[in-house]
Amino acid sequence: MRKWITSCIILLLFLLCLINKNIVILGACEGLLLWYNTVLPSLLPFMILVNVMMQTDCISLLTSVTGPMMRIFPGVSKAGSFAVTAGFLCGYPMGAKVSADLVTDQKITAAEGAFLLSFCNNVSPMFILGVLFTEYIPEKSLHLPFFLILLMSPLLCSQLFRLYYVRQNSKIFCYKKHNNTSPDNSILKPFTQIIDYALMDSFHGIVKIGLFMMLFSILIRLTTQLIPGYGIWKGLLLSSFEITSGLSTIDILPVSSFTKNILLMAATSFGGLCAIFQTSSMIQSARLPIGPYIIEKLITAMVTSLLTYLYLSL
Repeated sequence: MRKWITSCIILLLFLLCLINKNIVILGACEGLLLWYNTVLPSLLPFMILVNVMMQTDCISLLTSVTGPMMRIFPGVSKAGSFAVTAGFLCGYPMGAKVSADLVTDQKITAAEGAFLLSFCNNVSPMFILGVLFTEYIPEKSLHLPFFLILLMSPLLCSQLFRLYYVRQNSKIFCYKKHNNTSPDNSILKPFTQIIDYALMDSFHGIVKIGLFMMLFSILIRLTTQLIPGYGIWKGLLLSSFEITSGLSTIDILPVSSFTKNILLMAATSFGGLCAIFQTSSMIQSARLPIGPYIIEKLITAMVTSLLTYLYLSL
């Protein structure tokens, strides 16, 4: 029954794309241009650098500093602290990719990888400062508190998620001793080989992101065309598809600035369905579950909304 329903939905989408060919082309162009102008230059260099760091001893140098601090809060292993750093600084989907790569390389357990995924895969500070604040929240007095809310919400939620994962697996941060002490053979590779791997792996990842953005841009265009009018519920539905387009959709909703700011913060915290599909593609090699991640992102978005509401109500 489930397969039949899925097949019908795919067939319906295919027919809609055939009937609305011009809309599909427009949506594809918008998605690819957004990827080319925004995501490609801002994310690809970091993907290459992170790949190089994971193939050399740079990760050990960095985690020797971040590891002791992050073992206390948010409570991760030395190697896991690198995923937290990359996720919070580089944005989607680097937190997911690094967590999955650490699990695949047997530097952390699968349980810790799932825990890291629950809170360290977020929008980047560059997106918050360059897109959210510049284009949609121009009030400078709100920038610092809103930035702190977006930063602290996943960290606060991490302690709730940590209780769940420790209860599921009490040895979440334990790993076999020989895996922690064995030499990393990747540092013996020629640097040209390391660069070649980093380039190809990053290219593969960034192309996937671009294709997902194109598909969701098409979906947004089709939804806009098929659902008449423009009410609040339609705006909220469209805003859940893709974060960049979603913020612009929320910005034109007929609501007060108070409500609009709360919705903008919630959408930024959640990241959108496109980010979820990007994350899912990045964690397949490590077989990390996507279901709990979706629930955790919804919880984080709710906490972000609540903190924003409380601050604006003061």
